Amino acid sequence: MSMSVSLPLDSDGFLRRECPHCEGEFKWHEGPANEDAEQADVAVTYYCPLCGEPAPPDHWWTTAQLDYVQEIATPMIMRQVSDEFANALRGSKHVTYKPGDGGDVPDAPSALSEPDDMRIVASPCHDYEPVKVPDDLDGPLHCLVCGSAFAV
Repeated sequence: MSMSVSLPLDSDGFLRRECPHCEGEFKWHEGPANEDAEQADVAVTYYCPLCGEPAPPDHWWTTAQLDYVQEIATPMIMRQVSDEFANALRGSKHVTYKPGDGGDVPDAPSALSEPDDMRIVASPCHDYEPVKVPDDLDGPLHCLVCGSAFAV
C-alpha cells in the first residue's frame, strides 16, 4: 500500500523543517531553486542551518507534519486491514467476520497551512540551496549542503 500526502509550502516555495538534533525550525526550498540546483547531485545528508549537525533527508519532519501524516494514514490503514482480514476469513466455516460501520475511524484532520514567516538566506558555498531562518536569528548559520558556517 502506498499513499501520497501533500504538505503546504509558503508562497516562496519553502517547506518547514525541524532539526532532529536542536529541534529548531527553518525552511528549505522544495524543488530546485535555480539552474545550479537542478545540476547538483541529490544530497544523502543535509546539515541544520541552525546548529550545523547532519542528518539524512528523511529525518527533518516537524512534529505537526508527522502528526498530520499519521492522522491522514490511520483511516486508510484501518480500512485496508479490515478488508484484508475479511478476505482472509472469507469462506471459513468456523469464523465469521463482519466489518464495522466505520464509526470508529477518526475524521480526517484539518489541512496544514504554512505562514509566510522567516527570512531567506543563502550560504556563500552553495547559494543554490537557500533556506529560511527565523527573523530574529543572528549568525553564524550553516550551509544546508556541506555544513560550513557562515555569517549573515
